[in-house]
Amino acid sequence: MSILTVTHPTGQYPVHIWRGALAHAGELVRGIGVTGKVAVITNPTIAALYGDVVMSGLEAAEVAAVQCTMPDGEEYKTLDTVRALYDQLIDGQLDRNGAVLALGGGVVGDVAGFVAATYLRGIALVQAPTTLLAMIDSSLGGKVAVDHPRGKNLIGAFYQPRLVIADPDVLRTLPPAEWRAGLAEVVKHGIIAAPKLFALLEQHGLEPLDAIVEQAVAVKVEIIQGDPYEQGRRAVLNLGHTFAHAFETVSDYRLRHGEAVGIGLIAAARTAVAMGLCRPEVERRIADLLSRFDIPTRLGGYDPVAIRAAMSTDKKRRGSRLRFILPEDIGRVTIRDDVPEGVILEVLGSLTP
Repeated sequence: MSILTVTHPTGQYPVHIWRGALAHAGELVRGIGVTGKVAVITNPTIAALYGDVVMSGLEAAEVAAVQCTMPDGEEYKTLDTVRALYDQLIDGQLDRNGAVLALGGGVVGDVAGFVAATYLRGIALVQAPTTLLAMIDSSLGGKVAVDHPRGKNLIGAFYQPRLVIADPDVLRTLPPAEWRAGLAEVVKHGIIAAPKLFALLEQHGLEPLDAIVEQAVAVKVEIIQGDPYEQGRRAVLNLGHTFAHAFETVSDYRLRHGEAVGIGLIAAARTAVAMGLCRPEVERRIADLLSRFDIPTRLGGYDPVAIRAAMSTDKKRRGSRLRFILPEDIGRVTIRDDVPEGVILEVLGSLTP
């Protein structure tokens, strides 16, 4: 059993990382002082797998609960879905002593978090992530949002959870594509600040899964505690993402986020090598580890000039300058906004034969 504590400007919250934790949701919710009804917000796919486990755990601790559902898919990360969930919370008679428990991946966590932040001007939020990506990344740090027709995550807030329940047992039902999406981010965390995590993955693969989850979570926790509102060092969590978001755009989102991040990590490493910031050995280790997990490292069939144009809309840019997070070694990265245009196009050309 592992319990990490996240400290933020308005308080702190525990992150429970242990097998079987979901079945104890009731006593964990009681432990943070929730006395009212709990709304378990999930989608039909996750409800069929883990809805009964959570509801039974709440019932065992004599916590009144109601299950609320939203459709499954990124396309439902909208204000229309939020409005429908408000109706379910009102029908369920949730008051300010209650809580929202977000049971699902990143989309459920973002939408349910936004609902919790705005219903009755804010009620307690519990994150119960069911994907590897959500477990090590989006469930932590208090960023909640929905999409707008004109852009992704344009409507949102910083709203910290009161509790995170990360149960590694739920990961056994993940489809391969979701595994790859999460593993790309695990590798990213190793490159940013955890050389021991990176070496663990190289030496043992996914066998020590609990340790992998705990170490990846610890990276995110350390960074968000130092920069809770994304004004400084938290930017390092975007390693590979300046490239990845452009890859997603030019592929019309046929390329999954985790796959795009994997290729983005190679692009960032190759850029760093070209600028003399790191040794070629670093790029090779990253490529070898990604390939071991069947995460793509090349992007075929796309025009480098079109990818470069898509990068110009990146929200992380400063004025006309793009900001890149680049590895200096495994466990150490730097933020640069002086990458030569020729290097960018050369790297993109090497990834898109």
